[in-house]
Amino acid sequence: MSRLERISFAKRLATYPNALTLPHEPVVEGRLIRMVGLTLEAEGCKAPVGSRCVVISDTPQGGRTQIEAEVMGFSGSKIYLMPVDSLQGVQPGARVVPSKGGGKLPMGNAMLGRVVDGIGRPLDGKGDFKADDWVDLNGPVINPLKRHPIDETLDVGIRTINSLLTVGRGQRLGLFAGSGVGKSVLLGMMTRFTEADITIVGLVGERGREVKEFIEQILGEKGMARSVVVASPADDAPLMRLRAAMYCTRIAEYFRDQGKNVLLLMDSLTRFAQAQREIALAIGEPPATKGYPPSVFAKLPQLVERAGNAEQGGGSITAFYTVLSEGDDQQDPIADASRAILDGHVVLSRRLAEEGHYPAIDIEASISRAMPQIVSDEYLQKAQQFKQLYARYQQSRDLISVGAYSAGSDPLTDKAMEKMPEMQAFLRQGLQVKVNLPDSQKSLEQLISHE
Repeated sequence: MSRLERISFAKRLATYPNALTLPHEPVVEGRLIRMVGLTLEAEGCKAPVGSRCVVISDTPQGGRTQIEAEVMGFSGSKIYLMPVDSLQGVQPGARVVPSKGGGKLPMGNAMLGRVVDGIGRPLDGKGDFKADDWVDLNGPVINPLKRHPIDETLDVGIRTINSLLTVGRGQRLGLFAGSGVGKSVLLGMMTRFTEADITIVGLVGERGREVKEFIEQILGEKGMARSVVVASPADDAPLMRLRAAMYCTRIAEYFRDQGKNVLLLMDSLTRFAQAQREIALAIGEPPATKGYPPSVFAKLPQLVERAGNAEQGGGSITAFYTVLSEGDDQQDPIADASRAILDGHVVLSRRLAEEGHYPAIDIEASISRAMPQIVSDEYLQKAQQFKQLYARYQQSRDLISVGAYSAGSDPLTDKAMEKMPEMQAFLRQGLQVKVNLPDSQKSLEQLISHE
């Protein structure tokens, strides 16, 4: 950069303190020159990465199709775009026009009780809603040193979690399991039982029929009145699924900034990662870990870190993310990366589910990292004693089942055998049964103290 260019750039920065804000420039249209898979290549269009464009094609019938797309990358004078919706009707040489709207999304109290897609369009057939505000997809970043610490318990209505994996308000937990083990059912129980001012539900990349079932059978009319559902089923474009996850997080941030205690439920974090993988591979990013490009592992913390407590005196976002462990492999790349960035994990066991033990929570493999800060030392010790007895029985389970264990060989194993029926009954809970936090902890103390 020459001296004159440096002086000119310095003057622009002085005039526009935000370095990303530049003087308004005329819109420069481009033309679509190539389409490979889901990726569009355009030339002649000036648009930065992350901005929105509209791809306009004339139809043979004399009509016109308009498809929104987002700029994902560039090479020289070419830009790469990813569509939000179906590409049907797009033709060679279609016009590519940068959007002036900046991609702002609707927000407000009118969204309560509504079902929307990843860009805020209603899906429930109730017509449009009046937005109180229009916001960017990415919310403001909170200084981590200014966040209010997790120091208050949250009642989720599930005895096992309340007593052995106590959750704090503003905590972020993952529900880890393979397919068909009960993640969505457990998420639904939390939706009905957890105490929160507002519930935000993100159904990202799941089966389409689950959206209606979740709303009617799990949320119900009463639960839906204080909830917002953002749905993007598996047949949506990957960018729409990606946006849906980010949008429901942005909605949660909006209500948190109003001082509300928000419950954010996302099903699932894995589908969010898979959507980003599809996008990254389509624009040419090389795969790194079991087919996942590096950008996937960069996107996960960017999404998850937005949840949590606000500054002192503000609201909170308590988040639960389901994580699909492919083939029940807990070392799956997404499961492993998620465990590292979440504040705890609840692992569901296929063996317990096959035995009819619901919720199928594997307490040996599960942990709440915030629990030591929000319960007393005496209670924490009792919870650890419960886990110790349960783990000792599982270690000796095969010997006990074939009659090879001799009573009296190990006092701790003897006590575990004696307590096991009570512990199994304690860990089971009906789908419609709510057990509050005080009752859960009292039951555990009685079970451990009783000789």
